Amino acid sequence: MLLVTFTGCASNKDFTEGKRLITEGKLDTGLASLERAAREEPDNREIRAVLARQREAVAASLLLEADSARSSGDLDVATQGYRRVLEISQRNERAQAGLEAIEMDRRHIVLLKQAGKLLDDNDHNGAEAKIRLVMQENPMQRDARQLIKRLTELGLHADKIEPVLKTAFKQPITLEFRDTGLKSIFEIMARTSGINFVFDKDVKQDAKTTIFIRNNHIEDVFKLLLVTNQLTHKVLNENTVLIYPNTPAKQKEYQELMLRSFYVSNVDVKVMVAMIRGLVKTKDIHVDERLNLFVMKDTPEAIRLVERLVTLNDLADPEVMLEVEILEITRSDLLNLGVQFPDQMKVQMLNTPMGGLPVGANFNISQDQIQGGGISSRGLIGTIVNPALIANFKQTGSIVNVLANPRIRVKSREKAKILIGDKVPVVTSNATATGVITSSVSYLDVGLKLDVEPVISLQDEVSIKVGLEVSNIVKEVPLTGGGLAYQVGTRTAATTLSLKDGETQVLAGLISDDERTTFSKLPGFGSLPGIGRLFTNQTNNRTKTEIALLITPRIVRNIARPTKLDSEFHFGTENTIGKPLMTAGKVAARSLSMSSSSSSSAGVAAPIAEAEPASTGEFGQIPAAAGAAQPNLALLAPSEVSPGKPFSVSVNLAGGENLPAAELELNYDASALEALDAGEKSGTRLLKLSKGGGSAELQFRVIAQKPGTTQISIQKFTLQGGNGDTPIQISLPPAVSIDIR
Repeated sequence: MLLVTFTGCASNKDFTEGKRLITEGKLDTGLASLERAAREEPDNREIRAVLARQREAVAASLLLEADSARSSGDLDVATQGYRRVLEISQRNERAQAGLEAIEMDRRHIVLLKQAGKLLDDNDHNGAEAKIRLVMQENPMQRDARQLIKRLTELGLHADKIEPVLKTAFKQPITLEFRDTGLKSIFEIMARTSGINFVFDKDVKQDAKTTIFIRNNHIEDVFKLLLVTNQLTHKVLNENTVLIYPNTPAKQKEYQELMLRSFYVSNVDVKVMVAMIRGLVKTKDIHVDERLNLFVMKDTPEAIRLVERLVTLNDLADPEVMLEVEILEITRSDLLNLGVQFPDQMKVQMLNTPMGGLPVGANFNISQDQIQGGGISSRGLIGTIVNPALIANFKQTGSIVNVLANPRIRVKSREKAKILIGDKVPVVTSNATATGVITSSVSYLDVGLKLDVEPVISLQDEVSIKVGLEVSNIVKEVPLTGGGLAYQVGTRTAATTLSLKDGETQVLAGLISDDERTTFSKLPGFGSLPGIGRLFTNQTNNRTKTEIALLITPRIVRNIARPTKLDSEFHFGTENTIGKPLMTAGKVAARSLSMSSSSSSSAGVAAPIAEAEPASTGEFGQIPAAAGAAQPNLALLAPSEVSPGKPFSVSVNLAGGENLPAAELELNYDASALEALDAGEKSGTRLLKLSKGGGSAELQFRVIAQKPGTTQISIQKFTLQGGNGDTPIQISLPPAVSIDIR
């Protein structure tokens, strides 16, 4: 029965066939055979154990292949692999997570294709929104990171989540104002760009400002006006902006906040949070060391900045594979030559009860035992312990090569140890006061010990601290109280190497050369000159050992040096993190025309008749219809003037870049105002505008003696056609009322 039990597995053909098929790589067929064998013999523990072990091994192999296929982008093959794993093990968590990850990858691929199409169509904001959806779920998605880099190279900010303005905010404009109220300036900008400005109740709309700027985008001028007047804005929709004071109290009321969780993979979360608190000044932040996670609450701009910081700094540590070859060469030579004479003699009694015991220390020879002057053969006998004569003619030699080739993978700035040898037990006995003897065992490392600590640089060079120790047992030393100690010979070397990737360095010269000579000779005869060598036995023993170490570093993973575009980006200001960069276009000195008068208020606002390509930024893309807006004629004058003080009145044509030259008739009350030019005091002035629109300015002075109100108006405006015969009519602005005080 026992024989049948032990030979049952061997007789199960399915069991044998299944193991063979799995060895040949036919996993599905092999597992099916093992399962049939298990069904045939459900009580056979060996078959059940082999089936469970092979099932886990096959599942692990299929998971590895599926993960590799997913990493390479072959999602169909990866899906088949994960499903095969679930057929083997229905509750395999890695396979289930893999299928969920594939579904996420498919969704990301669709989003990224849409983002790429939007990017090709110059819809950068739509592309940014889809890319951000992908990066929130998988920050390390390769295609998404490439698209973000592409957006960054185009000078776009992929971190805008607020509504963007889609108006003519990229249209160039010229502004010349001296001590003018903000309300009037924003009114001109609203008419020119089509943007609705909503002011907070605490904005001082009667505040005066001065600006002289030509041929700059309305967006840049808008930012300059806000910054210089301690204001900020919030975009409400595509053509509406809220303007409010840039104070901490107002920031708390209007500034949007976000919550974001960041999972840190490679860096200690406490180190990452310390960097963020020092740079971004984020106060509301929670750290979960168990999950290596931190959650922060801040503005959208600060969230995007932290996202870039985490992406740049959460990198895997560099790793290197150290290929070590250790060669130990031992050569020994033993020569034993000469004649070995006996060196001991023993005396024994023959008639002792025990029979032939050695003579004791208190042995006495009696008188009757001595006969004829010698020792009787019945009593004592002398024997030579050693052989009478031995001639040694022996010479032996040996060469021992010990080769070890370990390979060890280690992170940068981490230590690794290699031990090739033995752990020799050393027993130590201790006696207590009560007489109890206790023994303890410690282990002594004997052999070759190698300690390495690599440091990987960005230039693919590896600096390695190497510590090599070679030890061997010279002899054993018995202890008085029992136990055994060892005398150990040691050779050590410590150095620091700097090697390139794949370069081999040889450390050699750890040589131990031991030569010993021992001889024994017959007293007296061995000291005779010449023939004394015949009475001498000499032994020469020489042992030479050399250690050679070859070490080759091969970098497995290194940190790629980030480009300047990735590692250097706009931070904002000390008070406002992530604030867009404030710029202004370069203008030639002769293009800026300023009035030399000392009037208390004057202003000119005109768009420049230069077509520029549409581009995107914080305020979005200009729609095609914006360029086709109707020309706008504006009349600007101060609301209050003082008697005797000169002031300026400006006429400005916006959106007239495609229009010919124009003429207009300016009417005023000659009894209250006086034009400071060489013309007549008729109350009418004819002003001309050059081709493409622009502005015209006329100086006036109050001549009225009493306070009151006067008006200035445009009664006639004519644009000449290409041939000068066809007039073009444009809506005239309302009259401007001026209070005289």
